Amino acid sequence: MINVLEMLEETTDKYGGKTAFADSGMQATYSEAVDLAQKIGSALAAGGTQRRAVAVLVPKGVKELISFFGVVYSGNFYVPIDTEMPVERMQLIFETLNPVRIIVDDTTRGTDLGEYNDLKCSYEELVSQEKNQELLHRIRKGAIDTDPVYALFTSGSTGIPKGVIVCHRSIIDYAGWCVATFDLSAETVFGNQTPFYFSMSVLDIYATICSGAALFIIPKAMFTFPMDLLEYLNDHKINTIYWVPSALCLITKFNMLSAVELPFLQKILFAGEVMPTKHLNLWRKYLPNALYANLFGPTEITDIGIYYIVDREFEDDEPVPIGNACRNVDVFVLDEENRKITEPGIAGELYYRGSYLAHGYYNNWDKTDEAYVQNPLNTAYPEIVYKSGDLVQWNQFGELVYVSRKDFQIKHMGYRIELGEIENAAGAFQGVDRCVAVYDSQKDDIVLFYEGKKCEEEKLWEFMRSRLPVYMVPQKLQKIARLPLNENGKIDRKALQARLAQ
Repeated sequence: MINVLEMLEETTDKYGGKTAFADSGMQATYSEAVDLAQKIGSALAAGGTQRRAVAVLVPKGVKELISFFGVVYSGNFYVPIDTEMPVERMQLIFETLNPVRIIVDDTTRGTDLGEYNDLKCSYEELVSQEKNQELLHRIRKGAIDTDPVYALFTSGSTGIPKGVIVCHRSIIDYAGWCVATFDLSAETVFGNQTPFYFSMSVLDIYATICSGAALFIIPKAMFTFPMDLLEYLNDHKINTIYWVPSALCLITKFNMLSAVELPFLQKILFAGEVMPTKHLNLWRKYLPNALYANLFGPTEITDIGIYYIVDREFEDDEPVPIGNACRNVDVFVLDEENRKITEPGIAGELYYRGSYLAHGYYNNWDKTDEAYVQNPLNTAYPEIVYKSGDLVQWNQFGELVYVSRKDFQIKHMGYRIELGEIENAAGAFQGVDRCVAVYDSQKDDIVLFYEGKKCEEEKLWEFMRSRLPVYMVPQKLQKIARLPLNENGKIDRKALQARLAQ
């Protein structure tokens, strides 16, 4: 198999009349999804482009998923765009992408994209076109498994978002591992939580089409009302979820598991941030027969490279391991002198190698060369590995345990965030002289320290909200007369971090 569309079509041959995707307003069988995607693909392919970016500015839902596959049918790659992000950030992404088209729907066609307005094409118009099977066949015949499928944009330390570009081979390998490891099948019913511009959604989407499962897209509002959320799971007989720990903790925080039984839920996977063991233990108390798995990995390796299926008891203050490498993935830990660490209890940087690795960052060679490097352990032939920036250590069971980030990148609310991008946005405000963003891991807060005698705090909040996604806006602002400096004349971030503990 060399193309993700083969997964979709093989599953459609088996389960064409079965529900593939559903949201609160639309449902599509596998056959319907393929039919609509081929119409989109035919219309886009008429433009004659190959392996170019097509942005998808459509609200999270079935239409967005069908648009993704339509773009792949056209021989191009899709880029999910958060419809709620500031237009200024969309334009930064488009500057990097230089997209050939931007798919919109009735709800987003009015978004003013400035110089990119002429690239808009309507989902409703695309699916009204006739299919051109000859053209689609010609495109497929010329495709190879290293062609790109999608690019997902992550936060960038310079203030410019980075687009991680992932190919067919990586997705096919990853989806196959997911299905085999977690015994997914046509009986699986996923309850999706994460947005489709977030790498965790790759498992939901591609494990679904690989196994013949059904994917129910849970309305975002449900995650504000835990009772309604659990009733939704039961109403749709959802048996498998892959959520960020914050979403799972929402349930236990309000003690909902004691109020609502979940007779259908069998598999609970989580990733994106550290899972508090206390909350995991509450889930295990009320659903003792469910499978629990801690999945770990960055967007740069498709989604996940390490996993741990919970197989023993943990104290509330004991960290849950991230485990060991997935099938066809190799991981190793190096110290600062690039020596391999194998003994327990010594922290080092985590590296990945294998077919899950993304191609790199789209149109950003400098950042690609920083992260995708020659294997320090191999001097005999070229071998690119991913240098993650995650600090981990082995435990006494031969499992990896997450320690922290090596740089200023954090994981907050399930999202990977470069603090530099926040600083870049806040620093552009006229009243801010200098600023530093610091993460308070104890309170899960982003704190912005800033200098600026004429800075009006309310206007600074408003300014950042207009330029950053909601999950990147700091929870606290702290005005400071002078930012501390270290012996090298640089801002002393450790000193600021220490102030948070006071």
